[in-house]
Amino acid sequence: MKVEPRGNSSGSGHARQFLKAAHGLVFHHVHGGQLIYNTCWEDPRIDRQLLQLRPDSRVVMITSAGCNALDYLLDDPAEIHAVDVNFRQNALFELKRAVIRHGDFADLFEFFGIGSHEKYKPLYRAIRPALPAYAREFWDRKISFFDPGSVRKSFYYHGAAGSAAWLLGGALFRAKPNIKNFALCLLDADTPAQQREIYALLEPKIWSRLSNWLIRQRIIMTLLGVPGPQIRLIENHYPGGLAAYVKDKLRHVMTGLPARENYFWRVYITGSYTTTCCPNYLRAENLPTLAARAARIRAHTCTVTEFLRRHPGVYSHYVLLDHQDWLAWHDPAALREEWDLILANSRPGTKILLRSAGLDLDFVPEVIRERLRFFPGMTDGLHTTDRVGTYGSLHFAEVL
Repeated sequence: MKVEPRGNSSGSGHARQFLKAAHGLVFHHVHGGQLIYNTCWEDPRIDRQLLQLRPDSRVVMITSAGCNALDYLLDDPAEIHAVDVNFRQNALFELKRAVIRHGDFADLFEFFGIGSHEKYKPLYRAIRPALPAYAREFWDRKISFFDPGSVRKSFYYHGAAGSAAWLLGGALFRAKPNIKNFALCLLDADTPAQQREIYALLEPKIWSRLSNWLIRQRIIMTLLGVPGPQIRLIENHYPGGLAAYVKDKLRHVMTGLPARENYFWRVYITGSYTTTCCPNYLRAENLPTLAARAARIRAHTCTVTEFLRRHPGVYSHYVLLDHQDWLAWHDPAALREEWDLILANSRPGTKILLRSAGLDLDFVPEVIRERLRFFPGMTDGLHTTDRVGTYGSLHFAEVL
């Protein structure tokens, strides 16, 4: 799958450079100045099934919101290196770890399950000494995200992705108040048949002139963490473009998968989780294990390439999310350098998990693919069970 415009004339080359610069400027302006992801938007149940972590596993992964690093910890790996270029994402992980080590499940769930805490200031003062300096500096300014008296009411409506969810939900719910009521009925449906019946009533209300306009706005996609290259992948290769992609993905998630366990969509519709529909780090039975193993996760603010240069070694697993879509468009040389370092710090059998907005593997250089064994027979089926449901493809490989 090609992510660049076709043609090799000087004019098209200049246009491509201009588009890259413009999209990169907007994306970096948004992503370089704030927390982007307040919850992970990848399904760790699928990840853990593919990764098969063991007590000797050494994992390198993108931090994102830290939820999935904590989820992987339940499989007892030796160490997890959470890498992110945005220090705010690591600051969020550090806050979660500090509340977990604090050891009170009621505080943990109120903070990150409900998304606010009546005594957020005293709790923050209690855990603040456990945070690294950069995280203290960030949360000293932003701990009001957890203020239940704020306009947004929930931490999950802050940060870039949370702000986009708040704006989209607010616009839709104000335009058609019954949309939220139908959505809540769907989330609590007992059977797939009930979900299909409810969604048949809900879908025409969602896709109005307003919502179709909103999803075409690049700034909304940028707030959600979707860079220009991924939008172009969808627009150029998915039948019907971005609008059809979003509609089809949402229909599949809401009618083809059990809604009662879909905490990914619940948190952005309602602003909170429930005790039965939440990430594993928010389940009471897992708190002692996570508190005991929390030191095994180390956060690094840098790129994957920088991390591997600074910390060479043999790693057993890499979880790269979808960041290579962006590299393939903006900096193919950096993409190749990252792959060279991944392979240099791997052994035969090292496992690599990737996601993409595209439908195939064209974002991975062909010379790199020759050194990997992919398992489409495993990933194609699992991809259809992904509770997030927004990625175009899932890829899992082992180093040869």
